Amino acid sequence: MKKLLTLVTVVLLSVALAACGNSSDEKSKGSDEKVIKVGATGQSFPNAYQEDGKLVGYDVEVMNTIAKNLGYKVEWTKTDFSGLMGQLNSGRIDTVANAVAVTAEREKMYKFTDPYSYIGTQIVTGKDNKNVTQIDDLKGKTVAGVLGSNHVEKLQEYNTKNKMNLNIKTYETREGAMNDVELGRIDGYVNSGSVLSAEINKHDFKAKLVGKPIDEDATAFPFQKDNDELREKVNKELQKLKEDGTLEKLSQKYFGTNTVESQTK
Repeated sequence: MKKLLTLVTVVLLSVALAACGNSSDEKSKGSDEKVIKVGATGQSFPNAYQEDGKLVGYDVEVMNTIAKNLGYKVEWTKTDFSGLMGQLNSGRIDTVANAVAVTAEREKMYKFTDPYSYIGTQIVTGKDNKNVTQIDDLKGKTVAGVLGSNHVEKLQEYNTKNKMNLNIKTYETREGAMNDVELGRIDGYVNSGSVLSAEINKHDFKAKLVGKPIDEDATAFPFQKDNDELREKVNKELQKLKEDGTLEKLSQKYFGTNTVESQTK
């Protein structure tokens, strides 16, 4: 009887220890994998776009590099921009990697990392247009932009402030405006300078930049205000990438120019 009780005790103890061991393994597996949830549209060339079914772009590669260096796995969420900001507000994602401009209104809602890029509102003209070499040459001429774009709004402000007397024309798509610039039907086209540089370098857009940006926004990763610990980790790694030249290298890769430093300061 004593032998039987001893055997039962040993069996039960073995089962209990095995159960404890399994529970510990599952817990360690779960805790070892750190995840950062990041949103992107997948439609913002060259910041965050789809290529051969894969999410790529400047912002995407910057975030992937940061996460890898920190030992995090990136869990990407793709939807339209307003949807991304909504998910950030609700805490379903940690941040957004999609050229989020740092504005006074957004700073009321989020805490941003330091800037990793600058978006300048820039004008281009046709590559062979010898009549336009600087912004003053556009006075009284036709400059186009995409309907509803904030770059058009900034062009309108610049036009009024500097008395340029521009004829501002709007298009439904940027392809239409770009085509008319190449053909010389309009004198200029306004958009993000970094995007325009990328189009010139990667898609052989037959245009040239005119002068410096007429306005500029810094872009950074936004986090909820109570997510300071993760934001600070990302920010420290971001600074390392800036100091060792990685950000500039990635900027040249995707934009064909250095967007890491401000062009207007």
